[in-house]
Amino acid sequence: MPKKIYLFATSKSEHAINVKSLDVRYLKPDIDFFKYDYLIITSKQTIKALNQYDKKDFINIPALCVSPKTADAYIKFGAKVLAVGDGYGDNLIKNINEFSKDTKWLYLRAEVIASDFVKKCKEEGYQIDEKILYVSECSQEIMDVRVDSPSVLIFTSPSSIECFLKNNSITSEDKVIVIGTTTANFLPDATEYIMSQNTSIQSCIELALQIK
Repeated sequence: MPKKIYLFATSKSEHAINVKSLDVRYLKPDIDFFKYDYLIITSKQTIKALNQYDKKDFINIPALCVSPKTADAYIKFGAKVLAVGDGYGDNLIKNINEFSKDTKWLYLRAEVIASDFVKKCKEEGYQIDEKILYVSECSQEIMDVRVDSPSVLIFTSPSSIECFLKNNSITSEDKVIVIGTTTANFLPDATEYIMSQNTSIQSCIELALQIK
């Protein structure tokens, strides 16, 4: 009998039991967009948060996007993309290194982030300001869920793991799929896992469907 597939994410899939991992609360800090040459965007939630602002203030400022999926969402939003990363925040450093240290960047981010690429870039002399546009909190849905083992568990962010483990555990019978290395680092020690080939939910689902 095929194992149940649980997807812990803010997106959904028809092939899984969808458990919303986070509730998102948007913030609206004052931002003088005209001070900056480029934006840095590492999530679709940031794009949603930008709906609170007057588009004409930022729409022509190109953004460095963390992944192709984020870039696609930003283009659909009507904005310009400067460059596209490989899905990992840590690797954005090499994109930023291609520009002058006189370049003024604005990183629009969540309250809690897994990567310290901005800190490293600042230590190298790059000018990057940060504004927090949203706060992510464990959803009641993930706090209440009880998983039937053995199952396939798909984790799409460090937060999805942290929230799941508040009231659940991962057993040796479960198959664990993670979206990338940053997420994998938040698994309990000695947990066996499979990493998706691409940093996308679709890639994770395709892997899960191959597990018997």
